[in-house]
Amino acid sequence: MLKNRVAKNSAWLIGCRIVQTCISFVVSMLTARYLGPSNYGLVNYAASIVAFVVPIMYLGINNILVQELVSEPEKEGEIVGTACTLSFLSSLLCIGGVVAFSAVANAGEKNTLIVCALYSVLLIFQSFDMLQYWFQSKLLSKYTSLAALGAYVVVAAYKIFLLVTGKSVYWFAVSNALDYFLIALMSYIIYRKIGGKKFRFSRSVAVKLIAKGKYYIVAGLMVTVFAETDKVMIMLMIGETEVGYYGAAVTVASITSFVFSALIDSFRPLILIAKGKDETAYRLNMKRLYGLVIYLSLLQSLVISLFAGFIISFLYGEAYAPAAGALRIIVWYTTFSYVGAVRNIWILAENKHRFLWIINLTGALFNVGLNALLIPLWGINGAAAASLMTQFFTNVVLGYIIKPIWGNNALMLQSLNPKILFDLVRQEKGNRKSKRNEKNTEQKGE
Repeated sequence: MLKNRVAKNSAWLIGCRIVQTCISFVVSMLTARYLGPSNYGLVNYAASIVAFVVPIMYLGINNILVQELVSEPEKEGEIVGTACTLSFLSSLLCIGGVVAFSAVANAGEKNTLIVCALYSVLLIFQSFDMLQYWFQSKLLSKYTSLAALGAYVVVAAYKIFLLVTGKSVYWFAVSNALDYFLIALMSYIIYRKIGGKKFRFSRSVAVKLIAKGKYYIVAGLMVTVFAETDKVMIMLMIGETEVGYYGAAVTVASITSFVFSALIDSFRPLILIAKGKDETAYRLNMKRLYGLVIYLSLLQSLVISLFAGFIISFLYGEAYAPAAGALRIIVWYTTFSYVGAVRNIWILAENKHRFLWIINLTGALFNVGLNALLIPLWGINGAAAASLMTQFFTNVVLGYIIKPIWGNNALMLQSLNPKILFDLVRQEKGNRKSKRNEKNTEQKGE
C-alpha cells in the first residue's frame, strides 16, 4: 500500500515537472527573442544573484523539515508556521543583500540595480515554499504539483501578454514573483482545506530548526556556486550581452534534464530498498542506472554538439549565434552532472554523506578559479570549459582522490560494459511479455 502511494506521489511530481519544463522552455525562448541578448542576459544575471541567497533564505530548514514533520506530526502547525516565519524574515534580509551586492558590484548601472531589486521580490513568496514539505511528508505532493502547474500556466500567459504588449525588461524581472505568490496562495488554501493545522510560531521550535538546518546552508551555497558562478563572473568580467548568449546555451544543454531526473528518481527507491537486503541487486541497479545515464547523456551531447548552430538559430534566432560555440562545450558537462546525481544516491545508501561538503567545497573553489582564469582568455567559451572541467573533476577525479568513495567509481566504470544495458532491455521485454500472457490468460478464464 505504501509503495503504491509512493509511486503515485512520484508520478505526480514527475508528470507535472515535465509539463512545467516544456512550458518554461517555450516561454523562455520567446522571452529571449523579444528581450534580445542584452536584456535577457540582465534577467539571467539577476536570477543568478538571487539564487546565491536562496540557501541562506531557507536557513537549511528545507532539508530537515520532512523529517521533523514525520517525527512530530502533532506539532505540524508549529513546525510549518515557524519554518515559514523564519524563512520570511530571512527573505527580507536577503533582498537587502541582493540590492547591496548589485549596488557595489554594478556601481553606476541603474538599470542592473532595478532589475536585481525587482527580481529579488520573489524571495518573499518563495519563503512560503516551506509548505510543500508538509505535503511531501503526507505523500500528497499531487496538490502542490497541480498548484505549481497552475501557477506556471498563469505566469506563462502573463509573460506572453508582456511580449504582445511590448513591456520593458522590468516587467519580466518581477514576473517570477507572481509565480511564487500564486503557488504559496494555492498551497495554503489547499493545506487548510484538507485539514492542515493553523500556523503558529514557536520559539523553541525555531531554535531547534535553526540548530539542525545550519549545517545545510554551506552545502546549499556550494551547489549554487556550481550552477551560478559562471553567469555572475561573465557579467562582471564581460557584460550582460554575453550572459544572454551563455544563458541560452545553458538552457538548451539542460533541455532534457527532466528525463534524467525522472530516470534517477525511478531508480532511487529500488537502490535504497535493495541496500542491506540484497547486495547483488543493489550493485546491479547502481550499475544499470549509471549505464543508462552515461550512454543516454553522451548520445544527447553528441547530437546537440553536432547541430548546435542550427538549434540556437532555430530556437533563439541569429542574434544569439555566438551561443553555439559555448553550447558545443557545455552540453558535455551534463553527463558528469548526472553522474554526480547518481553518485549522491550511492553516498546516501552507504551513509557517507559526511564527505559531501568536501566534494562540494573543493568543486566550488575549483570552479571559481577556472572561471577567473578562462573567461578573460576565451569569454563565454572559457566559462563553458570551466563548467565542464569542474563537473569532471568533482564527479569523477575526486572519486579516486577520496579513498572512502572509491567503491562508487568502481561501479561507475563497470557500468560502461554494454552487456549490462542489453540485459536490462531483455529483462524489460521479458517482463512485458509475461504481463501480456497473464492478461490474456485472465481474459480467457473469464
